Amino acid sequence: MSEAISGASGGPVDPTVGGPHDPEHDPRASYALEPEYVARLTERVVATTGRTTQVHSPINGAPVANIPQSSTDDVAEAFRRARVAQAAWARVSVDERARILHRLHDIVLDRQAEIMDLIQLESGKARKHAFDEPLHIALTARYYARTAHRHLDSERRPGVVPALTKVEVNRVPKGVVGIISPWNYPFTMALCDGLPALLAGNAVVTKPDAQTMLSALLGARLLEDAGFPRDLWQVVAGPGRELGPPIIERSDYICFTGSTATGKVIAKQAAERLIGCSLELGGKNPILVLRDADIERAAEGAVRACFSNAGQLCVSTERMFVADAVYDRFVERFVARTKAMSLGATMDWDADMGTLISADQLETVTAHVDDAAAKGARVLAGGRARPDLAPYYYEPTILEGVTPEMTCFGNETFGPVVSIYRFHDEADAIARANDGEYGLNGSVYTRDTARGRAVARQIKCGTVNVNEAFGATFASIDAPMGGMRESGMGRRQGSEGIHRYTETQSVGTQRLIRFGPMLGMSDEGYAKFMTASLRLMDKLGRA
Repeated sequence: MSEAISGASGGPVDPTVGGPHDPEHDPRASYALEPEYVARLTERVVATTGRTTQVHSPINGAPVANIPQSSTDDVAEAFRRARVAQAAWARVSVDERARILHRLHDIVLDRQAEIMDLIQLESGKARKHAFDEPLHIALTARYYARTAHRHLDSERRPGVVPALTKVEVNRVPKGVVGIISPWNYPFTMALCDGLPALLAGNAVVTKPDAQTMLSALLGARLLEDAGFPRDLWQVVAGPGRELGPPIIERSDYICFTGSTATGKVIAKQAAERLIGCSLELGGKNPILVLRDADIERAAEGAVRACFSNAGQLCVSTERMFVADAVYDRFVERFVARTKAMSLGATMDWDADMGTLISADQLETVTAHVDDAAAKGARVLAGGRARPDLAPYYYEPTILEGVTPEMTCFGNETFGPVVSIYRFHDEADAIARANDGEYGLNGSVYTRDTARGRAVARQIKCGTVNVNEAFGATFASIDAPMGGMRESGMGRRQGSEGIHRYTETQSVGTQRLIRFGPMLGMSDEGYAKFMTASLRLMDKLGRA
């Protein structure tokens, strides 16, 4: 454990109980982190209001920190600093930017224990799921550092007149990128979209979610440790409804991860300013288990797909369609694996699933399951809250017999709940997987991987994994990741993930001739000459 974590300990507590707390027996009586450590992180927040918001750990209700709150004036100041820093940063060579980014790779791996401690305290997730975050940032930093020239170097394009017209396409940074990041993966989502923005020559102003500010602030500290100029990455803190609009008003590009409803509001505001945006939004992600699937592999993958981070993962699975020929055997193995999971909200490696982050998430999950059960769905595993484990803990839950009138049928739960359906016809299963307005992530399990890829092409999702839950696409940083339909627009990762932060600029250089009549040629003669030239170039196979 990090030395920053204090000695506060104890079992789960009821956060609704008021009155004084005994430090010897109640974790709510003292802070979970050393004040000096918190101060070193929160001093990165641009905030002059004097207001703070206290956040608590979902593990046991212990207070974690008091987060300074920013005003609209603070947002303006953050952008002012960022623009000054960006003007200098844009003149730094791509090689130097990549070198600093590559250094971040090593720093993140070296300090992963500290990173995971903070992620767990703020989000309540299991340690093995917390590890996914430094892993993803290390992968992202290394990929973009090593491929910087591939994405950013000027590119020669064919000119209209061979040998006489030279055209180069440059990648110019947009300026200052605004990033509004969520709480569910507080370290990776705070950083992963911004790293390619920095490499491309931009500055960043970010507003992380209020529940997990410290994980994001640690990321900002590590960027500075790697060598990025301090003012290049600005952090503000406060409610999205207050700070979101002024961030969008000042950004040259906006990047948001969160709900579809909020994403639509952001898209409208971005459109009014004619700036680009990328939005990774909600999902009701499907898995198809075909009749030739490896049952054990599919069951193992389903557990990760449905219950990683207690289902609080944009690409997690909430619907499963299983071929009739293997349905009973698959359900038996999936239920058995789910019931065998080690449950708990702990800081060690023992738990297979951590807790939900908040009372709001617990309320949503409980309402969805209770509604389904009341309307006739069968609970095959889980189905209840576990306050004995943590204030907001809910068991991993498998539902059978879910029908359209149930809330969880088409609405995103964003918790450890999955509905399982039997299918007879593969075409029908694909149609049901495509039902609804979402299209973020999907999976196909089959022993015939070529067939699996063919099925994947018919699924309306931005990423589809064959014989894997989500890691095959999400961890492959060269592959773009994002949603179709109401699951979003734009892509992170790959060339798309860095080119979104650049403007393309074409520079043409002309030699010897001009585009107009020459040497006494009439306009009509010029037109005939150009017509003959076009026919000749077409015969030569020129594009």
